[in-house]
Amino acid sequence: SISKSAAQDLTFVIKHPLRPMKITLDTAATPKGDAAIITLTNDKGASVVLSSIGAGIVEINVPDRNGKMDDVVLGYRNISDYLYDGPTMGKTPGRYANRICHGRFTLDGKEYELPVNCGPHHLHGGPEGFQNRLWNYDIGTDSVAFTLHSPDGDSGYPGNVTAKVTYTWSDDNVLTIEYDAEADAPTPVNMTNHAYWNLDGEGSGCALRHVLQINASSYVETDDTLEPTGTLRRVAGSPMDFTEPKEVGRDIREHYDALLHGKGYDHCYAFDAYDGHSTPVKGAELYSPVSGRRLTVRTTYPGMQLYTANWLTGGTPEGRHGADYKDYDAVALECQMFPDAPNHPGFPSAILRPGERYHHVIVYELDVI
Repeated sequence: SISKSAAQDLTFVIKHPLRPMKITLDTAATPKGDAAIITLTNDKGASVVLSSIGAGIVEINVPDRNGKMDDVVLGYRNISDYLYDGPTMGKTPGRYANRICHGRFTLDGKEYELPVNCGPHHLHGGPEGFQNRLWNYDIGTDSVAFTLHSPDGDSGYPGNVTAKVTYTWSDDNVLTIEYDAEADAPTPVNMTNHAYWNLDGEGSGCALRHVLQINASSYVETDDTLEPTGTLRRVAGSPMDFTEPKEVGRDIREHYDALLHGKGYDHCYAFDAYDGHSTPVKGAELYSPVSGRRLTVRTTYPGMQLYTANWLTGGTPEGRHGADYKDYDAVALECQMFPDAPNHPGFPSAILRPGERYHHVIVYELDVI
């Protein structure tokens, strides 16, 4: 493998004799220092481009039903725009992805205060969250591992945390993301990937015609500030129901409180098959009738935030290939622990304690039908 220290300012190719994965490394200057841009290309020519800014996804290039390659995730032309962007484009939020309401939680009898950066709430670890850090990296034969040290008191969180995110890309166009963390004191941890998917290709416009199925009969109910109430609400008979495949935008304009509060879908679905075990289960499937591309999502997490890119218009940096992104140009499928779980004992625990290992997996399988 090649680590950050061994590969500064180099461009190189790794080929493994039994697995012809091509990996290239470039660096780009940012206000926080040089960021690594790492491309993994499989034997079919499909590729994933990763960045050490927020241990993030920059591009995923896969064929449509006619074999035409397109980048199917949104991204920016200027690498520095990935720092402190509102959408958290393609990156790894943390220490706690999604919301911790009012920036407060109580753990083992002690109350902690966190910076508020999304209305009245703490979002994605705050303004200095994991997504805005330069991670260290180590390159293997078909994978890249990013690591980050989060010190005690980081954005108000207790304990030292070592976080690791490992991306593995296969010849079958399967991207596996493994999340690992250890802590020396009890602390909330919740990491996810915030890729924005458009299966017709980045910059192709509105994604509301994509067809989505979510294997969840309930979602985390929220108030008008998107604060979880602590209740799982059934989707049956409501516009929130994706238990059968339907167009993402079919019901998005319905006069329904959950949709009005978020200007679209911005809610965490609770997977029916979640059992707390380490084997990823199928959580969702996204399909484009135009391109024929299909994304199957498998995970060990209990939930998935469905976000229909409701706030991209105006203020979002220029797209990777020059596009001016608009609201609803993509769909984010963020597998994770439930939002605000530290404040809701009835939710699956998101507390990592010393001696425990935080380990979760997200699998993105891309094919055509």
